[in-house]
Amino acid sequence: MITFNTKVSREAQGLEKAPVILKGASVLNVFTEEWDVADIAIHDDTIIGVGTYSGETEYDYSGKYIVPGFIDSHLHLESTLVNPKELVFEASQVGTLGFIVDPHEAGNVAGIAGIEYMINETASAQGDVYVMAPSCVPAVPGEDNGAILDGDMLHKLQSNSRILGLGEVMDSFGVIDRDPYMVKKLDYFKDMIMDGHIIGLSPEQLASYRLAGITTNHECISYEEAKEQVKNGIYVWIREGSAAHNLEAIVQGIVHNKANTEYYGFCTDDKHIEDIRSEGHISYNIRRSIELGLDPVKAYKMASTNTALCYHLKDLGAIAPSYKANLVVLDDPNSVAIHEVFYKGKPIERVLVREEKEVPKELLHTINIGTFTKEKLDINVDGPQAIINIVPGQIVTQKTVEEVPVENGLFKSNAEYNKITCIERYKASGRNGVGILKGFNLKNGAIATSFAHDSHNLIVVGDNDADMMVAIERIREIGGGYVITSEGKVVEELALEVMGLITNRPHEEVDAKVAKMKDIAYGMGVPKGLDPFINLSFLALTVIPEIRITTTGVMEF
Repeated sequence: MITFNTKVSREAQGLEKAPVILKGASVLNVFTEEWDVADIAIHDDTIIGVGTYSGETEYDYSGKYIVPGFIDSHLHLESTLVNPKELVFEASQVGTLGFIVDPHEAGNVAGIAGIEYMINETASAQGDVYVMAPSCVPAVPGEDNGAILDGDMLHKLQSNSRILGLGEVMDSFGVIDRDPYMVKKLDYFKDMIMDGHIIGLSPEQLASYRLAGITTNHECISYEEAKEQVKNGIYVWIREGSAAHNLEAIVQGIVHNKANTEYYGFCTDDKHIEDIRSEGHISYNIRRSIELGLDPVKAYKMASTNTALCYHLKDLGAIAPSYKANLVVLDDPNSVAIHEVFYKGKPIERVLVREEKEVPKELLHTINIGTFTKEKLDINVDGPQAIINIVPGQIVTQKTVEEVPVENGLFKSNAEYNKITCIERYKASGRNGVGILKGFNLKNGAIATSFAHDSHNLIVVGDNDADMMVAIERIREIGGGYVITSEGKVVEELALEVMGLITNRPHEEVDAKVAKMKDIAYGMGVPKGLDPFINLSFLALTVIPEIRITTTGVMEF
C-alpha cells in the first residue's frame, strides 16, 4: 500500500495528475449499491479517488463497467494438479484476484514442508493468495496419512502475515465435545477467522460449533441448510466447482425468498484449470447467479465485498480511496463479459512467465505402498453387501444393501458393480480396504489416483482385478498421479511427481492430458455427468456422508 504524503494528497484532491486514471466507466459503489459514472485515480497499487480526474496515463472506459476484483472464499490449490501459480494466473484472467486457500492436501502428505511449499510458490503470483492453516491433518484421528499437525505446529504458522486463520474444521464432534486436542488449536486461533465444515449437525450442535468461534461454511447443498447457518451468524460460501455443484439450489432459494445476501459469498473448493478456461472461475458463479435472477449488484458483492469483510481484508472488496486497485473492467455486467483486469493498479499479464525451481527432495518420491498382491483385492461374500453409491453432481454418497455378483464365494466385479480399493501409500504397511462402488460404471479396465481427499492414499476402481493391479504398479513407478488401464496395459497416465498431488509441467500440457483421460474414461462407461478423477478423489473423504472407502475398509456413518 502507498504512503499517504503531500503528493498523494494533492493527487487525490485533483491538484496534481495521478499516475493512472481509468476514465468514464460506470463504477460499482458497493456501499450504496449504485453504479456511478466516474474516473478512478490510482497511485501505485492503491485507489486514491473516485470522481473527476486527469492523469499521466489514462484508459478510456466510457461505456464500460468496473467492479472490485473477485475473491474465491475457499479453495484447495492442489486440486488443479499443477503448480499453484498456474491456477492463480488462469483465474486472474477471468477476474479472480483474491484467494483464500486451505493447503490441507499438501499438509496431509508432507506436513509443514508441504504447506510452506504452497505458501512460497504463491508469494509472487498474479493475485493475493491468503492461507488458512489446515486444522485437521489428518481429517479424522487415526487415518493413514503422511503427517500429523497438532496445535503447537500450527501455532508456528501464525507468524506469517498471509495466514488469516484456521482452515476448515472438519472434526465437528471434536469441537462440540471439547476434545482437548482440537480445543488447543481453537484456542491458538481464537482471535483469527476459523473456517467451518458443517454437515449433518442438529440446530443444537450447530449452536455449540458456532460458539467455538467458527465463522464460515462451504458445505451447504440446499437453501434451507444455508439459511439456518446464516441465522447463526455463519458466512455461507456457495460452492460451484468441478465436482460439487451447489450454486443453483442455494441461489434459487435466495432469489425466491428475496433473502439478505450479506452473509453469502462464492467459492470453487476444487476446480480444474480446464474447467476454469472453458467456463470461468468466480466469474462463472456470478454469471450463473444473475441468470437465476439474482440482482447483479448483490452478485458482485458476494464475489468480493462479503468475503473481504469476513476475512478482515480491509483493502479489498470495494472501489474507494485506500482500497487496493484490484479491478475488473466489464463490457456487460449481466453476462460478466470481461474487457480488462487490473491487479495492483496495472493490467494483468496475459502470458505466464514460468520459473524453473528445484522441488524440495522430501516432496518427491512419496509413494511407498510396499508389496501388494492380487489377493488383497478379494471380497468374501456371504449375503447382501453394503454398496457405495455415487450421487451425480454431488460429493456425498449414499449407502444401499444389495445382492452382488459372486464367483467362488468372492465378489465378481462388473460394469454395474465396480470394485474399489484404498491402499496406504506412506509407510508400506500393506493396509488396504476393499469395497463395492455403484454409479461409476467403469468397464473393461481400471482407474487409479494418488489424489484422494484428504489423506491421499491410493484409490483404484475397476471391473477386473488384473487391470487394477497394473494400475497400482504404474502409480508406484511414476511417483503418483492418474493412471487408466485396460486389457492388461496402461492406456494413459498423468504423473503428479510433487507429493503425488501436483506437477510442475505447464497447465496447457496437463489440461490436454486430463481432457484426453476424461474422454477415455467416458468411453469406458463413466457417466458424462461425473468428473471421473475428482469424483473418485472424494470417495475416501470420511468427513462427508454417508459411506466411504478407507485403508481399513468401508466406513459407514
